[in-house]
Amino acid sequence: MTSQVYYERHQSLAVIRINNPPVNALSQSVREGILHALEEALADDRISAIGLLCEGRTFIAGADIREFSQPPQAPSLPEVTNAIEASEKPVIALIHGTALGGGLEIALASHYRLATKGARFGMPEVNLGLIPGAGGTQRLPRLVGVPLAIEMIVHGRKIDAEQAYASGLVDEILKGDSLLQSCLDLCPSLTNIGVAGRRVSVRSIPKPVEALACLEAEESRMRASGAKRQAPVQCLRAIRAAVEHVFAEGARVERELFLECKGSDEHLGLAHAFFAERRAIKIPELAHANPEPIRSVAVLGAGTMGRGIAISFLDAGFPVCLFDIDQAALEKGLNAISKHYDRSVAKGRLSREAADNRIHGLNSTLNYDALSDIDLIVEAAIESMQIKCAIFKELDRVCRPGAILASNTSTLDIDQIAASTGRAADVIGLHFFSPANIMRLLEVVTGTNTSNTTKATAMALAKSIGKVGVLVGNCYGFVGNRILYRRLPEAISLVTEGATPEQVDRVMTEFGFPMGQFAMSDLAGLDVGYRAREERRQSGEEVPRSWLDVLVEHGRLGQKSGAGVYRYEAGDRRPKEDEEALRLIAAFREAQGVVPRRVEDSEIRERCLYVMVNEAFKILDEGVARCESDIDVVWNCGYGFPADKGGLMYWARKEGLPFILERIRSLYGETGLEQWQPARGLLAAVDQANFDATTSSTG
Repeated sequence: MTSQVYYERHQSLAVIRINNPPVNALSQSVREGILHALEEALADDRISAIGLLCEGRTFIAGADIREFSQPPQAPSLPEVTNAIEASEKPVIALIHGTALGGGLEIALASHYRLATKGARFGMPEVNLGLIPGAGGTQRLPRLVGVPLAIEMIVHGRKIDAEQAYASGLVDEILKGDSLLQSCLDLCPSLTNIGVAGRRVSVRSIPKPVEALACLEAEESRMRASGAKRQAPVQCLRAIRAAVEHVFAEGARVERELFLECKGSDEHLGLAHAFFAERRAIKIPELAHANPEPIRSVAVLGAGTMGRGIAISFLDAGFPVCLFDIDQAALEKGLNAISKHYDRSVAKGRLSREAADNRIHGLNSTLNYDALSDIDLIVEAAIESMQIKCAIFKELDRVCRPGAILASNTSTLDIDQIAASTGRAADVIGLHFFSPANIMRLLEVVTGTNTSNTTKATAMALAKSIGKVGVLVGNCYGFVGNRILYRRLPEAISLVTEGATPEQVDRVMTEFGFPMGQFAMSDLAGLDVGYRAREERRQSGEEVPRSWLDVLVEHGRLGQKSGAGVYRYEAGDRRPKEDEEALRLIAAFREAQGVVPRRVEDSEIRERCLYVMVNEAFKILDEGVARCESDIDVVWNCGYGFPADKGGLMYWARKEGLPFILERIRSLYGETGLEQWQPARGLLAAVDQANFDATTSSTG
């Protein structure tokens, strides 16, 4: 045994007990311990059956992906799963919590699978650019059929215990909470049945003709979608091997594909993104700060953002008070939230009872005084400093001491907002991304005087509502929008110089963004950025006018008005190039004396991406972001940066910082524009890279 695996005997049942918190990951010591315990149980004549049981809140929830970057260590996971299945004594997987990835592969290799009612099952390896590599792609389709195997392996879908039982993945859902006692009660009957016919690897694929048709349909769908990720394709190839070959040959194909994926840039990028999210919540300065309990939430503003924020809290079980100063706007917001839950029920995402429970957690008010006992107030008014300061002045008057006052501002100075109150320690930014109930990112924006308790509470709150919280500093646009607002002018300038909006967007989507710059602007509403620019102009800042301002002034606000940079047809959100927009752009060029030129795709790619990298290093220079990986998380989770590329900063290092710096210096020399002045951090990073390369070459 090892320190993470214990061997016990209960009557004629051997129990292999795994205790490797927090998720019982299949580290080398766990794999080794399982094999040693299995050998001991098989050698003991008093033992007739073997149970696999995990301590803590979950069954084995996957491999230890920290080992993926290390040389392979014996025993491998396929060795463990094959040894379990080869056992002459029945092995029973006792599943609670989640059985994911390698954990589900362990369960599939077992002869019986018993689960608690709340258990969940999945193979999420595809989300890390991998395929299951220990027989999962071969055993799962043999057990549950190819259609469900595709859903779970190719798309990473999780299923609950009832679905697992209906599909044959588990043999029984246990009624009691004691897995061990349930296993002891069932042990005599399971022992009598033995392992004959219980080895999944010897089974045939259910409905093989339909299975092949299902595979071919999925392959056609992938080709038609133009998806660039390779792991889903490799998953399908492995499942096809299960359909076309005996287990041993299919397992050989699976292992080859797994090792190919493991060495891919796609996996390395996705693994970086995975660990970056976990690093984002580990904040040394908050190690000893205790979050305050949040029992009630108010959302100020019943518009699109306010509704989405309210739904985020309702979905997490918080009672929410929706506030607006306008009765009609408030009623519209309440109706929209109610209809959202009706749609969720109609689509089978929620039961009627669950939807009603969430709606019952919602109340509303037009009166600030009704917020006096609320623990957290999230302001979601329009992006106007004057309006926000007026709101916070009222909140300071009515809210209880210690209540957290949060602004959903996407750009504005948190310190200036806090200064309108007498409680700056309790003021923080909670920058949700639209649609707020769907997007994973939450920028937690700290002011100069925000207390550590408030910061810790906000970060804990992000987790409780299913968001990825990233703690950032206070500046115009914070981290995400500040970088975006460097890319936007560059994209605008490229169009002014001669590119079309469609060309700029195509280059961005070919890079891997789900949406181009201008399609995204249309989705957010061109008037949102226009108002922010106007406010900056009114405060005395020089913000040049552009053709984008002209579009807004001609009533083209984006999707909401049916026309922005692109044209939109009723019921169809796909952007279509629009002659009127192109005419307005051409007129703007002419008025500015610009003769349009041919702009190459390579120039668009470099200018739009390299300006982002340079600004990101400036953000690090100023301490607005804590580390490079936090910037990666912001852009992965909030702006659709292709996660298989790891994140903006990870990608920049793969692209080559010396090359990027050379191009930035060239553009700075050509234009003299501030956005192209090389960041100190970028210069230092290149100097370090050159030093490391020199040191390495000289031994």
